[in-house]
Amino acid sequence: MNHKKLFIQGITTTGKPFRPSDWAERLCGVMATFRPPGDSGDPRFTYSPYVRPVLIAKVKCVVIDTRLGDLDPRALDFVMNFAKDNSLPIEEACEFEPKPQTQP
Repeated sequence: MNHKKLFIQGITTTGKPFRPSDWAERLCGVMATFRPPGDSGDPRFTYSPYVRPVLIAKVKCVVIDTRLGDLDPRALDFVMNFAKDNSLPIEEACEFEPKPQTQP
C-alpha cells in the first residue's frame, strides 16, 4: 500500500477558523495511543507519530500518516470522518526531494 500524509485543515467552508481553538490538540490527544510496534512514547505526554497537530500559515492542521490504517483501519476512519463530519478540508501532502547542492 502506498502510504501518504494527509492534512486536515482547520478552516470551515465559510473560511473561518474551526472551533474550539484547541480542536487539533484534542483530536491528536484522542489518537495518542495509536503507535507503531515498539514505540516507547508515553501517550499521556506525546502525540502519536501518525496523527500530529501542526500550524501551517497560521492555520491549525492535523497531519495524518495513512500507516495509521495499517495499525487499525477504524482509527484512520475515525479521523477522516471527523474531518468530513465537520466539513474540514483534507489535502494530500506533497513531498519534495532535496536538490543536490552544486559547488560554484
